[in-house]
Amino acid sequence: MKKILIIIPARYKSSRFPGKPLKKILGRELVLRVADRCKKISNKSDLIIATDNSSISKVVKKENFKVIMTSQNCLTGTDRVAEVAKKINSKIYINVQGDEPLVNPRDIKKIIYQKIKYPKHVICGFSKIRNFENPASKNIPKVVINKNNELVYISRALVPSSKKKSKIQFNKQVCIYAFNKMELAKFSSMKKKSALEKLEDIEILRFFDLGIKIKMVKLSSKTLAVDVKSDIKKVEKFLKK
Repeated sequence: MKKILIIIPARYKSSRFPGKPLKKILGRELVLRVADRCKKISNKSDLIIATDNSSISKVVKKENFKVIMTSQNCLTGTDRVAEVAKKINSKIYINVQGDEPLVNPRDIKKIIYQKIKYPKHVICGFSKIRNFENPASKNIPKVVINKNNELVYISRALVPSSKKKSKIQFNKQVCIYAFNKMELAKFSSMKKKSALEKLEDIEILRFFDLGIKIKMVKLSSKTLAVDVKSDIKKVEKFLKK
């Protein structure tokens, strides 16, 4: 049994940005940008790209990354990770979403450490929303966290809010997660999106609906997910600095 397995789910038919994993950022495919960062803290044998697309598989295999083909019926990236968990035993499964090209390897280590410390919690990252980002954007899931750093709620709406004109520091989700095998089995056993998950289109809410506690971990604010085509130029601009 492996101790820690890092999995990058890479779906070709993204609803907001089809073919996203193969879109190039300064000449290198998005999925490879993510894998390059993950391999800084992991042996290639403990790093897997989980995909349902032969073109993605071909690109990552050419770079000598390990690929596991998964079903085209996976509802989310975490369902894809759950499929891998059925094939490979590991104590901890790390899900680094394939649209996080600026993911900090130290942040992945933080997520791993917190899963070891809190084995009965699903672990999820967050960071503050920076000045140049629009907190009202529906493409940025906002998180509300209690004093124990547990998730209270996550939404595409502007949360939290205030009656008064108070200055609020909004926080966003960073899509690095940690699970154990049992948590993934419960997640995938629903075989459909939960009510809140379907409403918000945010997969972590399935754990929320299942009553599984989610521990939030503050990560670097220097992250930028690629949700839509225009995000590519934003990431390229950041990388050129």
